[in-house]
Amino acid sequence: MRLSLSLLLLTATPALALEPADVVVVANKAVAESGRVAAHYLAKRKVPAANLVLLDLPPGEDISRAEYDSRLAGPLRAALADRKDAVKVILTVYGVPLRVGRQDSTAEEKAALAKLAPELDAARKAVEALEKEKADPKDVASARRTRDALDLKRRSLSHDESHAAVDSELMLLWWDKPPLDRWVANPLYFQSSERYRKASPPTLMTCRLDGPTPEIAMRLVDDALAVEAKGLTGRVVIDARGNRFDPKGTDSGHGYSGYDESMRETAKLFEKSPLPVTLDDKEPVLPAGAAKGVALYCGWYSHANFIDCCEYERGAIAWHLASSEATTLRRADSKVWCPNLLKKGVAATLGPVAEPYTIGFPKPAEFFGFLAAGDTLVEAYSRSVLFSSWMGVLVGDPLYAPFKRTPLVKRDDVRPSPAGGRNMSP
Repeated sequence: MRLSLSLLLLTATPALALEPADVVVVANKAVAESGRVAAHYLAKRKVPAANLVLLDLPPGEDISRAEYDSRLAGPLRAALADRKDAVKVILTVYGVPLRVGRQDSTAEEKAALAKLAPELDAARKAVEALEKEKADPKDVASARRTRDALDLKRRSLSHDESHAAVDSELMLLWWDKPPLDRWVANPLYFQSSERYRKASPPTLMTCRLDGPTPEIAMRLVDDALAVEAKGLTGRVVIDARGNRFDPKGTDSGHGYSGYDESMRETAKLFEKSPLPVTLDDKEPVLPAGAAKGVALYCGWYSHANFIDCCEYERGAIAWHLASSEATTLRRADSKVWCPNLLKKGVAATLGPVAEPYTIGFPKPAEFFGFLAAGDTLVEAYSRSVLFSSWMGVLVGDPLYAPFKRTPLVKRDDVRPSPAGGRNMSP
């Protein structure tokens, strides 16, 4: 893969350091604990009091698209209008909704959908018939293209993938009516072209302090500060699955084998560091109690079924790649990974609020690589997640920089992952 000069500069040069004044904290004034978590963060990180925005929001983890516009994004945009250029990070806290619902179809779109339905049904049946009779591959391919084009039109009209993580949607706070058909390519992603960056409106970094209890949410910043003073130590545990990536194959690097390869590249990257590395490259997920003293963990694929495989050091950063692992952060009885990792003591995690596809996750080698090179948590995530207005949410103190004082790898060592994969960013 050829790298442009702009990409080389992005991977080699750290951004200006984030400061507490760069963070705007959003809390829900309808939830008392939300204000308490926000106040704790302001005090601990010395964020200016003027950077707290209290909004009247629904108390649960879901907010409708209409309420998101009228009660969250609209008022927040108005509150920050006079300091638009100064805001770099939006930090949502416990009590702020986690997920925004779908955009409703207009009357005209519903009429178009009704007209499209029989045409799409016929196209699907045509593909099934051709496949069943083992027709000429060219005819099958042509029929599939027709079906897929009609289905793309259906998705656009129905907005059936316009739901998203609130935080991912807030990345586009300054965009005027961004498309809601699906995701939006993240201009902050480190492989995005300079042309796309310059053509895009300002894009924000986002993060949240949240968890099963307000106390857990507040602990995230306490742990971050404590560990920053001495540095994060412990093991790196990577639980891959043994799926080999072929750069000449059909996986562009964003499918199962591409992400599995990125996990192995993460292990290889940290072999240069003082942290001992454990790589499990077999299909079964690590069993309960498999590792102790863990500082960094990434694995897959135990879907919505948390396995207590690691004991974590204070300040640990851990996430599990599967489709439902942040569908809730607050339900104490949930089996998804994010809330359970938080209960086990990790300081930061990430996951999707709904089906993200593999491409909705950061590449492990990119995310952990930027972190190990000295980035803050929110910078490492923003530079490695491909999409905004999509399903991913980052949980932790955005300013947490466990390796800032003593980077474990050189920034030049952080490369597009997997090696040989194709860049799909604009």
